[in-house]
Amino acid sequence: MLLHTIYLIAIVAEAMSGAIMGMRRGMDLFGICMIGAVTALGGGSIRDVLLGHYPLGWIAHPEYLLFTIGAAVVTAVVARHLHHLRAVFLLVDGLGLVAFCVIGCDIARAQGMHPAIVVLAGLITGVFGGLLRDVLCNQIPLVLQRELYATVALFTGALYVGLLWLRLDPALAVLASIGAGLAFRLLAMRFHWQLPNFDTSRVRGFE
Repeated sequence: MLLHTIYLIAIVAEAMSGAIMGMRRGMDLFGICMIGAVTALGGGSIRDVLLGHYPLGWIAHPEYLLFTIGAAVVTAVVARHLHHLRAVFLLVDGLGLVAFCVIGCDIARAQGMHPAIVVLAGLITGVFGGLLRDVLCNQIPLVLQRELYATVALFTGALYVGLLWLRLDPALAVLASIGAGLAFRLLAMRFHWQLPNFDTSRVRGFE
């Protein structure tokens, strides 16, 4: 029940982030709704295909598609009155990232997957919706830049798996993982924590 509630919150949050990105790109209402749905449901769909988990979540529960479209439409109306659009986008995107990560881990774990695959399933669920969003909006995906994005997803998934291995109550493990993951993401944005980049100017063939 807890994970289902968190899932609904997560798809709404990610649909909002997709809608905001669509608005920033000047899309019409159809485009905003499509980007919102892809952002919210894309990562889970890719995970389910890779794990052979059928039917896909939004096909088995069409109401999820309605939730994402509704969230995108509401965001399109409300976001026009927000002055800190980027801050809102990053907050809801971070919330969706960590929540999806835990949900993806839980689904893979329920299928008896190896812990490494469980964490990887969480990563895929967390980042691929945003990756598809950025590709469709014609920009370099956030996950492929130096910001701590995929790193946060890996941290969240590994923490969740580790807490369950320590036999912590599942509900507490979910809340602790999401809380720690979101705090990590917000701190990384606040203090500009980044992975190292590589200077290719001195590498032959990259000039």
